[in-house]
Amino acid sequence: MSDVSPTGGQLLEQAAIVLADTQTLIDKALSALKAKTVVDGKLSNARLDDNQLVSYELSLCWAECCAARFMLDHASSCQDDFTNRLCGLFCAEAVTASCARLRARLADFGLADTDVSAVLEGPVAATFLPGQLAAANIAAIGEEVMERGANLGPDALEERYTMMRDSFHRFADEVVMPLAEAVHREDLIIPDEILEPLKEMGVFGLSIPESYGGLQEDDQEDTLGMIIVTEELSRGSLGAAGSLITRPEILSRALLKGGTEEQKQHWLPKLAVGEPLCAVAVTEPNYGSDVAGVKLRATPCEGGWRLNGAKTWCTFGGKAGVLMVLARTNPDPAQAHRGLSMFLVEKPSSDGHEFEVTSQGGGTLTGRAIATIGYRGMHSYELFFDDFFVPAGNMMGGPEGEGRGFYLAMAGFAGGRIQTAGRAVGVMRAAFEKAISYSGERVVFSHPIGDYQLTRVKLARMAAHLAACRQITYGVARLMDQGKGDMEASGAKLFTCKTAEWFTREALQIHGGMGYAEEVPVSRYFVDARVLSIFEGAEETLALKVITRSLVENAA
Repeated sequence: MSDVSPTGGQLLEQAAIVLADTQTLIDKALSALKAKTVVDGKLSNARLDDNQLVSYELSLCWAECCAARFMLDHASSCQDDFTNRLCGLFCAEAVTASCARLRARLADFGLADTDVSAVLEGPVAATFLPGQLAAANIAAIGEEVMERGANLGPDALEERYTMMRDSFHRFADEVVMPLAEAVHREDLIIPDEILEPLKEMGVFGLSIPESYGGLQEDDQEDTLGMIIVTEELSRGSLGAAGSLITRPEILSRALLKGGTEEQKQHWLPKLAVGEPLCAVAVTEPNYGSDVAGVKLRATPCEGGWRLNGAKTWCTFGGKAGVLMVLARTNPDPAQAHRGLSMFLVEKPSSDGHEFEVTSQGGGTLTGRAIATIGYRGMHSYELFFDDFFVPAGNMMGGPEGEGRGFYLAMAGFAGGRIQTAGRAVGVMRAAFEKAISYSGERVVFSHPIGDYQLTRVKLARMAAHLAACRQITYGVARLMDQGKGDMEASGAKLFTCKTAEWFTREALQIHGGMGYAEEVPVSRYFVDARVLSIFEGAEETLALKVITRSLVENAA
């Protein structure tokens, strides 16, 4: 391959130069957007909304290039030839995809065609991009993928993380996968055969400090460990295992941020052992990502509060024994997010698709599972609160917690985005394994389909994207363990989840007609992947309200 592309350090040096030039181009577009949207030194929401397409596409460009930077850092540290080749291919694709988005609407981005040409036709890019994107180079990488299987090269994990990964990899193979198809096709609740061993393995305590009965060191978060476990369980099944840690992680973070010490002592040890399981009830029928618009009312009464209103998409709401419910305690609309408080609502666990609960203090809570095309096993519920009584002691943070619900929700969701990126990586890995296997087994015109160039190109691009998604997820997890990386977590969530849709589509396409059959796991991966860009922050909301806003505010 020396006649097609450079190798080793030279390849990575070229990738770094071209990537830096692309980032400079993105920064120039951000500066132009800032000039159009900042009024009197303050970012105008109305003007930003007038530039939603530009904002969305700049977020995508930034997130994809961010993934490329993490991949480049990984390749530089591990010095593995196959990793270098995947890195070169991914960086080349990230650069060309970003430049194509920008070139399509030059005036909107405040750019000239010469700006983009300077990146794509620069002295380094003129050699690097054609070499990496040549059909022969990509097909050769695909051929090596066929030989290596799902091995993407060194992961550079510490030994304790390798042991953790191997343990949950076996669990996914031996316990989750044999049950996953039945859970999906029969729309079953997650069986105890999965839940009980996971409780014993301590997964529900991964985000809870040791002093409260969890596995996390008291003075050090372990986001990376949580990501690794999530990835392996999601590889087994997104709906039947991969998302089990999300809800206790969100509730634990919220409690640690704003719960009273009494509440922490009471709830965290219970959550750490999965007794009870928990769910999060924040989204409402007309208010999804717009958390500040929550309408469910909490009215003070003797000894507590009465909840009235509806929630939707409360995942695992039936099986859960406690719900983290965001409600409006101040009816004044002008208070917006400052009028919200968080409650811990206790209820009996239910395995059914419907349930009804009567509070000891009066009032009812009913739930109905929403039929979905994928992500089955946990079931997402519509909830209806009718004068449902909640004791005063169950307001998170006690009396001082009134009006702090929005901030506690945000604290809880902080880790949910990077964890969702980990879930996306797990689903992609499962699809990747099946695609490689089928490419060697399926014979068309007297040859396995893996012998054909187009299949090898698909596999090579899948391998490069999967490696990059994995590295941005791991890299951001490490940043978060240092108290950094919130912005990068949003980018990782945006890019990996969007990639997972394309990725599982390619895996299904490699299977041809069999990929469309419900009996083949790859069809499940395809429908499961679709939810990833929706929950834990819809991609549009992340792009417009989180990523672009921050990028513009910090633009030169």
